Amino acid sequence: MSKHRDELQQLRDLDDFGLTQALAERRQELLQLRLQRATGQLEQHRRIREVRRGIARVITLLRGRQLADLMEEGK
Repeated sequence: MSKHRDELQQLRDLDDFGLTQALAERRQELLQLRLQRATGQLEQHRRIREVRRGIARVITLLRGRQLADLMEEGK
């Protein structure tokens, strides 16, 4: 399995609270990376893109769960 698939599977195994925490951690990491870039200390510029995509993955999983809950309530 690839690194991204492993990460995605770990995220899917988390509950909603865990996903919310993961989202907060990734957003904090992105803030730190942006500060490092602004001060010229960032060495891995690609990491910003990876973290942004990780944030998108978490948001997508959370939204998918919200929609699934709404579909169940509608039945």
